Amino acid sequence: MTEIVSNSVLPAKREMISLLTSDGEKLVGELASPTDQKSIATIITVHPLPTHGGNTDSHLYRKMSWRLPALAGINILRFNTRGTCSKLGTSTGVFDSSNNEGKDLLAAIKYMKDNNLGKPYVVGWSFGTDVTLRHGFDQDLSGVILLSPPLRFTTQEELARWKNVSFPVIALVPELDDYLKPAEAKQRFSVAPNIQIIAQPGAKHLWVGEKSVQFVLNQIVQFIAPLKVPLPISWDGPMEKWNDI
Repeated sequence: MTEIVSNSVLPAKREMISLLTSDGEKLVGELASPTDQKSIATIITVHPLPTHGGNTDSHLYRKMSWRLPALAGINILRFNTRGTCSKLGTSTGVFDSSNNEGKDLLAAIKYMKDNNLGKPYVVGWSFGTDVTLRHGFDQDLSGVILLSPPLRFTTQEELARWKNVSFPVIALVPELDDYLKPAEAKQRFSVAPNIQIIAQPGAKHLWVGEKSVQFVLNQIVQFIAPLKVPLPISWDGPMEKWNDI
């Protein structure tokens, strides 16, 4: 058994995908799928703020794509929103402060459903939570996970629309978040009391460090496939090591 560390890449089928938005933008993405089992769900990831370095290669999302297909049987669909560049590639269009990025999220949901990829879940992180909260409330989803929601672009009126959704929603809020700490999060989210706030002691906005990564990934899998947790911390099989970390 080999310990799973920050740059461990477990087996998965990885394919580059292209998402076409309703206003004609072409988004680059990747779908990582299990190699030896049928997937039980698909997670669509929406990344942090691209004007501050966020993209679909941000560390939590790469680690999700490296680990969860093998450890939990979950597909990971990650993509760059309009105008965003990463090692995965560059999407067309320009940054729009979570407005037209809603069309990007809807394009990813459509791709998932057109390709029969199973139960759809959305994981938004930081800026990605604003995109999700502003544009995902009326979608046919199985659940939503919000990581470090800053509520920078989301109004209280937009947040209140979530009290009527038919699917479960949780928000993972770091104790030491730079933008929205647990106490304020509980107050802001009170307009949608169905959203469960889960505070994590000692964690920060970017969830840096293996302890924080394991917390996030276990919470996500607990939400989708509770019988799969706790996730293993070692792997008996082929494993690659990503070399740019």
